[in-house]
Amino acid sequence: MSKTFAMSRTVAVAAVGGALLAGCAAPSKPLYQWEGYQPQVYKYFKGESKEAQVAELEKGLEKIKSDNGAAPPGYHAQLGLLYSSLGKDDQMVQEFQTEKALFPEAGAYIDFLMKNVKKESN
Repeated sequence: MSKTFAMSRTVAVAAVGGALLAGCAAPSKPLYQWEGYQPQVYKYFKGESKEAQVAELEKGLEKIKSDNGAAPPGYHAQLGLLYSSLGKDDQMVQEFQTEKALFPEAGAYIDFLMKNVKKESN
């Protein structure tokens, strides 16, 4: 019985020690850098200045690139929507294509947006 108790005690000590060491590990780098994306989406739905939103998102994108980070899903699509509302169709298409390339699962949504933009311009 004492061997079993000693063995389970050793396992318990090892488990606690492993948990403590895992808790001390350096935090991992986040998958995406948001850089003001969420507040800009909120401002978009509130109807605030689109030019200011574009400026903020472009500034955030530059910071993300300078940090070798990754923009989150929707960042380029949002920027594309803003460009569309400002009549900057070339930049809109570029942002939509970037979103689609980075996040292929967004392809159907981006195609939908592109289709609707074409309808509105006709």
